[in-house]
Amino acid sequence: MRHIKPVVVVLVLVGIGGGVYYWRTLRPPETPPATVKSTAAPKPAIPSVRYPVPQPSVQAQKPLPPLDQSDSAILDALTGLFGRKSVEHLFITEDLVHRIVVAVDNLPRAKLPMRFQLFRPVSGRFLASGTDDNLAINPDNYRRYMPYVLLAESANSKTLVTTYIHYYPLFQKEYESLGYPHGYFNDRLVEAIDNLLATPKVVYPLKLIQPNVLYQFQDPAVEALSAGQKILLRMGPDNAARIKAKLAKIRSELTNQSP
Repeated sequence: MRHIKPVVVVLVLVGIGGGVYYWRTLRPPETPPATVKSTAAPKPAIPSVRYPVPQPSVQAQKPLPPLDQSDSAILDALTGLFGRKSVEHLFITEDLVHRIVVAVDNLPRAKLPMRFQLFRPVSGRFLASGTDDNLAINPDNYRRYMPYVLLAESANSKTLVTTYIHYYPLFQKEYESLGYPHGYFNDRLVEAIDNLLATPKVVYPLKLIQPNVLYQFQDPAVEALSAGQKILLRMGPDNAARIKAKLAKIRSELTNQSP
C-alpha cells in the first residue's frame, strides 16, 4: 500500500481501453450426452458470449493499425478525449493496448502486475495516522486521487464506448494472446466493472496493520477483497462513490441495460 497505483480508472476510460469474478477462461455451453455414437470429428468448443460488442457504424469503420503498431492511434484517441496535457501527465504511453488489457483482466484478482501499469504513480507519499494497534489511513491521502477522478468524470460515457467499439478488435486479439484463446474480452471488462460496483461499504477511517514494510488492512475480510476493490476503498468514500457512478453509466452503455 506504500505506492498506490490508480489502475482502477482504466475501467472509466473504456472508450480507449477496454472483467466480478475470477475466471481463467469462459466456459463453453454444456451439451447433452450423445445417445448415438458418431464418427464425425468433434467440433471445437464455442465460448459463450454474454455481452457481445455491437458492430461500429459504417461511418466509424476506419482501418485499424496492426496491434504492434497501435500506440500512436490509441494515444491520439486518448488525447482527443482528455487533452494532451492530462494524457502526458497521467498515462504511460507505450504498449497501451497490452497495459489496458492486463489491467482489466487483473482488477478482479488478488494482485495487479505493477510491471504493466497503465497510469503513472499517484503523486505524494502514502500517509497513515496513529501508531501500533491504532493505525488508519490518513484522509489526506484521498486528495492524491483527485486528478484521476476528475479525468474519469470529464469523459462522455457514450463517446468512450463508441471509441472502444471501434478499437475492440485490437483488445480482443491482445486478450487472446494473454492465454485466453476462447475468451471474450468485453465479457471480462463487464465482469471487472461489476466487481468494482460490488465493493462493500466500510467504516472509515480504515484501520491498518504493518506486518512488514507495506501496510495491510486490519480487517481480514477487507484485505481479502480484489485488487480493484481495495484501490477503490483507498481512494476514500467520496472518490469511490464518484468512480462507481461513472462505472455504472459506462456499463449501461456497454450492455444496453439500465445502471
